[in-house]
This record gives sequence, C-alpha cells and structure tokens, in this order.
Amino acid sequence: MKVMVFHIGADRYALPLWAVARVVPAAALKAIPLAPAWVAGLLDLHGEAVPVIDLSSLAGVPPAQLWYDSRIILVDYPTSEGATRALGLLAEHVVGVDSIDGDALLDPGVGGAPFLGQVAASSAGMLQLVSLEQLLAPDVRALLFQDAGAAP
Repeated sequence: MKVMVFHIGADRYALPLWAVARVVPAAALKAIPLAPAWVAGLLDLHGEAVPVIDLSSLAGVPPAQLWYDSRIILVDYPTSEGATRALGLLAEHVVGVDSIDGDALLDPGVGGAPFLGQVAASSAGMLQLVSLEQLLAPDVRALLFQDAGAAP
C-alpha cells in the first residue's frame, strides 16, 4: 500500500495515498473564532475556504512549528451523507510517499485517539495510519462543514 508519511512530534504517521488529493506548502490561515485549538484556520485555495486541522495539536503535542518541510495535506474528507469535502491537515514534517506491506499492519493493542489506526514496523521505525473517517468528532464536523448535515 502506498502512503504519505509525516511526523507528529518525533513519531511517524501515514495516510493512505488514495486519501490524499494534493499537498501544498504551509500558508497563512484565517483564524476561526471559538474553534478548538487544533483547528488551525481556513486556507484560501483558489477562492474556496478549506478548514485546516493542526495534526500536532490534535494529537496532544505542542502545536506544529513551521519548518521547510511543513505542508498542508489536502484530503477529500468523507461526510456522513457519502459526499466529500476538502479538508487540510497541517503536518510539521512531511517525509513523502512510501510503501508498506498491508499484511504487516497490526492492531496497536492500545486504545487512544480514535483517529489512530493500525501500525507497521520498518527499518525506519514504527508507522501508524491515520483514519480520516475517525479524524473529526461530529460536533467538529458540524463546526467546520455547517452545510454537511453533521449534528453536534
């Protein structure tokens, strides 16, 4: 399976490549008042307002610092109606594309953040998948995608 690899703090995480629409440099974002701290803001993407989540803050580590390899990973976030909406994921260090053996993915065996999925070991270290479907709680979906029908 092809994945987009990035870091949250010192740890490696990945999204399935099929979930990644595009990767853009980190850019200035418009703040969203009263949003949770891990909502980084809105990205102006060719006139479309795209909400951006700070993956570091979401995972409970200090907010992302912008580095030369910080990026906004744009994904097509699945809504409860079966449609998709653009969502940006601010990642501190984006490593790039890698391959992992689907048979090597294991249950982490420890409960934690609901958006963190299976893990795989490699010579570069442990890698954990991020589940887009579990990334946002219903109340946050309603905040970010007001017309997507998600109820708090």
